[in-house]
Amino acid sequence: MAQITAEDVLDLQATTRLVPAVRQPLPSSTTVSVVIPAKNVAAYVGETLASALAQGEVGEVIVVDDGSTDNTAAIVRGIRDPRLRLITNDSAGVSAARNLGARYARGDWLLFLDADDRLRPGAVAALLAAARGAPRAVLVYGDYNTIDSEGHQIGRRGLLKGRRKPSGDVLTRLAAGNFIVNGGIALARAEAFRAIGGFDTSLRYCEDWHCWCRLAAIGEFEFAPKLLLDYRLHTANTMNAAVRTPKDFFPAIARVFDDGLILARLPEGTAAGLRLAAELHLITYSAMQAVRFGRYRQAFFYLGMVGRRSLKALPRAAARTALARFGI
Repeated sequence: MAQITAEDVLDLQATTRLVPAVRQPLPSSTTVSVVIPAKNVAAYVGETLASALAQGEVGEVIVVDDGSTDNTAAIVRGIRDPRLRLITNDSAGVSAARNLGARYARGDWLLFLDADDRLRPGAVAALLAAARGAPRAVLVYGDYNTIDSEGHQIGRRGLLKGRRKPSGDVLTRLAAGNFIVNGGIALARAEAFRAIGGFDTSLRYCEDWHCWCRLAAIGEFEFAPKLLLDYRLHTANTMNAAVRTPKDFFPAIARVFDDGLILARLPEGTAAGLRLAAELHLITYSAMQAVRFGRYRQAFFYLGMVGRRSLKALPRAAARTALARFGI
């Protein structure tokens, strides 16, 4: 197969490389476990838990306190709901906390919710409905909007409600860049998550993208075209452009394209082009975050990085960065 370029990636049609065993429709008793890693989020965790426990389809909510020094654990203990469990971990990091929660989870599906975000009403029901229509899916996902530190909506992603993201065999598209962004909009089949080994604890950033790629290598995804999550953007975010640079994300790119499971399922001859596309995606994402936080000089610098790698990719990156200024 001829080598593809990064610019070709968005036009690629997913090829059928893997045919999972046919699954039966989901039973009505299907259960969902929400796993919430938490560290020093006393200001937000109560609201986050309320949003998760309000989902009637959630069988349990597992909070993994990762060495908090504030009142996070006390707030969790103060909530009286038999579905809520608290596990303590000793500052092992977000990936280890998620993996620990998943290890104790009893649900058929896992949802990894950050402790400062909040699920929208009906979010889990919408994901389960999509899963029932896609019995081969190992992951079902939707979309999100953004809120500020005070919980006020700042995103206008509802303007994209007609946009559809990939379903089916999505690995090629996903390797070019993480279009899921936040685990709070996704249900992962528990057995599949455990089969691929969970999150890689050696990665500080984009560990979720690597995990989703491994899941996409063993099964199909399904997109539910709804806004399911309020994703909080504030200065405490680990992805905040004020402290993160594209180079912080590059180890994840190296990990994805050094992963035998993923490489074995990519179309022959595409890895180099997809790797460049992933770089362009993450640099553009950094520019978008910089704009959202008012760091325009950084945004222009990052767009320059895009241009030096691919002039053809620059107009699209600039357009996405400009849209980020308006919460899109």
